[in-house]
Amino acid sequence: MWLLAAFIAVPLIEIALFIQVGGAIGLWPTLLIVVVTAILGTSLVRSQGALALSQVRRSFNELRDPAEPLANGAMILFAGALLLTPGFFTDACGFALLVPGVRKLLIKEMKKRVRVQAFSTRDTAGPARPREQHTRHAQGDVIDADYAEVEIRSPDPDRRPSGWTSGGSDGRSGRQ
Repeated sequence: MWLLAAFIAVPLIEIALFIQVGGAIGLWPTLLIVVVTAILGTSLVRSQGALALSQVRRSFNELRDPAEPLANGAMILFAGALLLTPGFFTDACGFALLVPGVRKLLIKEMKKRVRVQAFSTRDTAGPARPREQHTRHAQGDVIDADYAEVEIRSPDPDRRPSGWTSGGSDGRSGRQ
């Protein structure tokens, strides 16, 4: 219900602000302000978005909980959408979301309402392990393994492969 109220209230607020600002400073300055805030907002979103993306990558590399960097990135993305929407109210909300202190306050409030029960990392070679037990291989480690090529044949020699498998036109492995 509150979403419906927002979809009704936001355009009404924007129309009222356009009428007030346009009446005070005129049509062209009002339109210029809307275009300038969209351009300025886009450049701010781009720079802060790149920073948020690097923080997300760093949290994954260090095997830390990525929730806060992901929430920052989501808020920056939402701020970009608000700044590209023509209007003074949406621009004010978008610029507010670009302030790190505002985002931290919103994340703090969200943490009160959202509870994460478990966080673990998954090693590609084994089952999930808690963060403390996770070990990483240094770059340059060599993993020695034995392997054997397996030729896949259809159980019925007259049956053609469906095309959905890696079998070639003769029903054997992908090599033709």
